[in-house]
Amino acid sequence: MLYKNITGGIFIDRPNRFIAHVEIDGSAETVHVKNTGRCRELLLPGANVYLTEPGTPGRKTRYDLVVVRKRNGILFNIDSQAPNKVVKEWLAGQAFDRLVPEYRYGKSRIDFYMERSGRKYMMEVKGCTLEEDGIGYFPDAPTERGVKHLKELVHAVSEGCQAILAFVIQMDGVTEVRPNAATHPEFAAAFSEAAAAGVQIMMLPCHVETDRLEILPGFKVT
Repeated sequence: MLYKNITGGIFIDRPNRFIAHVEIDGSAETVHVKNTGRCRELLLPGANVYLTEPGTPGRKTRYDLVVVRKRNGILFNIDSQAPNKVVKEWLAGQAFDRLVPEYRYGKSRIDFYMERSGRKYMMEVKGCTLEEDGIGYFPDAPTERGVKHLKELVHAVSEGCQAILAFVIQMDGVTEVRPNAATHPEFAAAFSEAAAAGVQIMMLPCHVETDRLEILPGFKVT
């Protein structure tokens, strides 16, 4: 997944979860943050950040903040829309007979429904941007929506569908994601119940550049 244009800046502060102040070419600019999670360990004053300029008419902000360089030098893609985009590109190359994004199931919309040789799949995608000591954690803020999706995946398994929870790891060097029980115990419990019920937990390590996010080669849905 590529971004058409990237501008560098220096993070100043984040007044609320939707916007941040970033220094760009010596001037403070209000930008949109494309992630409503906390990102407290990433969005620190003085951090190098990277922004896109969508150019959409009528926008209140000129830029979207999508990538942060952590103090250890590693780039983190924090664009909450990027995981679904990069997974859609990835799935398109896996010879499915049918691929349906935003598939309505039960009381939810599951990110992807697929069919291959008569076999049915459902995949819910979660982006991981929280890392501690080389391990990824999800979520970084409570997510009732995430709990609901896990319950839907369990139901899909009971109906004979192969259900998958896929974590897109939006940083280099991390291959494992664990449920963040300290932040959201209910999600951690639902995660354990889903895995026990037969929901496949898939880790998708990525390579991050300032202008791209790529799932590493060698991973397939089987």
